[in-house]
Amino acid sequence: MADSSGQMDVLGITGPRRAGTVRKPMPRIDRDYVLIRVLAAPMCNEYVAYTDGVYLERNKPDSLGHEMAGEVVRAPAGAPVREGDRVVAFCGYPCGRCDPCRRGFYAHCAATEDPRGVCGGESGECGFAQYAVKPAWMCETIPDGMSYEHAAMACCGLGPTFGAMERLGVGPGSTVLITGLGAVGLGGVINAKARGATVIAAVRTPYRAELARELGADHVVEPSHKEVMTATGGLGADHVIECSGQEVYQRLALDAVARLGTVAFLAEPGSLVLSVDEDLIQRGVTLLGTLDINRNDARRLLRLIASVPDQLDRYITHRLPLDRAAEAFEAQASFETGKIVLFPHGTEEAR
Repeated sequence: MADSSGQMDVLGITGPRRAGTVRKPMPRIDRDYVLIRVLAAPMCNEYVAYTDGVYLERNKPDSLGHEMAGEVVRAPAGAPVREGDRVVAFCGYPCGRCDPCRRGFYAHCAATEDPRGVCGGESGECGFAQYAVKPAWMCETIPDGMSYEHAAMACCGLGPTFGAMERLGVGPGSTVLITGLGAVGLGGVINAKARGATVIAAVRTPYRAELARELGADHVVEPSHKEVMTATGGLGADHVIECSGQEVYQRLALDAVARLGTVAFLAEPGSLVLSVDEDLIQRGVTLLGTLDINRNDARRLLRLIASVPDQLDRYITHRLPLDRAAEAFEAQASFETGKIVLFPHGTEEAR
């Protein structure tokens, strides 16, 4: 816990398949940044650092996690959120000034910031910690009655596929193929069903295949062109959302989309060879690269989250305190999880 020494607990990877809490100085704030007491920190792709020593995005051995919800404990004068506000903090540290940021597409910021450099501190840039800093404009207040863990699903849980479906125009009557049913893809099942779409989930892991069914997937198939064609009456899916970053799924996304259909790529790894003529031009297919929601859609996403509490309770399969993160990493490595949430101040504090 943070104490009179001005330090806090932060999750650190201390060796191969070893993790535990370490002490770091409390974060500072400056300019338009606020200090957040992190009460729910969902896990994303950090487990590959634990299992394989691969550090993606901003991850470092003592700086992990990019999703969080909590309480504002310090804010500058004039900030859009105040001390005591319950907030979800969206991912990343965008500048707020470039053209993508001004249009709400902060995930595509052209000049991302270093929060420690802005604030002049030694910590605060990660979610797997008791306190973190965020630009105030990247924090959205949580509706009354919504838990911190449900609100935190607005980050990578439901945010990326919500943003993709907005840009693709998914609605009632649409057929959506989701490839790769990790935590992001499973969140896509919830989003697509909330929009009235028919959902086809392509997945190889039995645990996640069953979880996709429980979350409402209409068809659960192997990553097979034949099986998708059978499920769509030979037409292909109107929209495909690719969440795995694996070539077998990326190729399926192109092969199984309908003529004049759309494909959104969410997973950052991967390299795919395609034929511009056969894959795109002759079939009229549109490809889209996307990462997250538009900032202007945050309230709409939170309203959707409020409408599906039972699905979210099933989607979140593991809830653990920060000092048991190694168990969470091991569970992720087994591929027998949905979304996992860590609680830096304990589960009781997060209610």
